Amino acid sequence: MSGGRVERRLAAILAVDVAGYSRLMGEDEEGTHERLKAHFAQLVRPKIEEHRGRVVKNTGDGLLAEFASGSNLTLGTRV
Repeated sequence: MSGGRVERRLAAILAVDVAGYSRLMGEDEEGTHERLKAHFAQLVRPKIEEHRGRVVKNTGDGLLAEFASGSNLTLGTRV
């Protein structure tokens, strides 16, 4: 075990998943993908960043975002 210091911090995590994504992709794969990308870029990401959050991972039909506090997460999810 190394003698280095471990940095610990509290964070609020937001997990987003698109309901019905498989069905939507089955009906219109290209259109669904383009609409979802636009929605994330124009609405979701800016709202997360506005409330001092950051997107940690984009999973295609969802994402994980981190907020430094629960109150920022609560404000950021009022879309």
